[in-house]
Amino acid sequence: MKITDLLKDSKLSISFEVFPPKDDTAFESVRAATEEIARLCPSFVSVTYGAGGGTGRQTLKIAENIKSKFGVPTLAHLTCVASTRETVAKRIEAIKAAGIGNVMALRGDVPAGLAGADTGSWDYKYASELVRDIKAAAPDICIGGACYPEIHPESRNQHDDLAHLKEKVEAGCEFLTTQMFFDNNLLYNFLYKALEAGIKVPVIPGIMPITNANQVERAIKLSGSFMPQRFKSLVDRFGSDPAAMKQAGIAYATDQIIDLFANGINHVHIYSMNKPDVAGSIQANLSEMLGK
Repeated sequence: MKITDLLKDSKLSISFEVFPPKDDTAFESVRAATEEIARLCPSFVSVTYGAGGGTGRQTLKIAENIKSKFGVPTLAHLTCVASTRETVAKRIEAIKAAGIGNVMALRGDVPAGLAGADTGSWDYKYASELVRDIKAAAPDICIGGACYPEIHPESRNQHDDLAHLKEKVEAGCEFLTTQMFFDNNLLYNFLYKALEAGIKVPVIPGIMPITNANQVERAIKLSGSFMPQRFKSLVDRFGSDPAAMKQAGIAYATDQIIDLFANGINHVHIYSMNKPDVAGSIQANLSEMLGK
């Protein structure tokens, strides 16, 4: 089922993101964790892609397994950074052959070994170029893209960021999922500005449960996320107690989702970090709202 069809339902729902193993040695443990998350019967599960396509084969194996074994719709990530058009064409064919009907088209992070390289000759510079190639090669695939409530780290300002986002939508992107954020007002402000800019595709808020203090620094580094004082106080108070921090982080994420639901958002995507217990706890906290 296409993600856009799922988003037409007014029923409240959540989805989870999982990531594939970095190599074959960890495949079974990752597969087991992703299966536990799939057993929660989310509206869909998205499976990430390694930088430079390093875990692309594993992405499809995890996505195929979830789809075939549990009947849960899957969304396979695909990145294009440092890739040739020939390589991307082969990846698109592999996705089609696997029967995956939804793709998250991303530029991706530049691999560490290519940091500072001259990108002038690269086939892909922007995700919008990847969107066009997917649309041309597989018009039946539903294409998603990423967006940043607090602007993309490489954008000069939000006006430019929204202009690039609109280009991606016009290239064929059918829905958007946000980068993590910890203040819902940032999301509401972004939605207003996106609509004002003519971006009318569905936007799915992405929530990251921070369940240990070490995740905070990484979250800021990855997304430049603004940390509200309420969240900082939570980390200051419970960060040194792993069990308490986990409980507090789940509660904070749950509170964010409830506020989103209360303000007219019907679907929320949760960055589960392959943690079935965290995913399950959040779903349990929302059980009456979700009808589970």
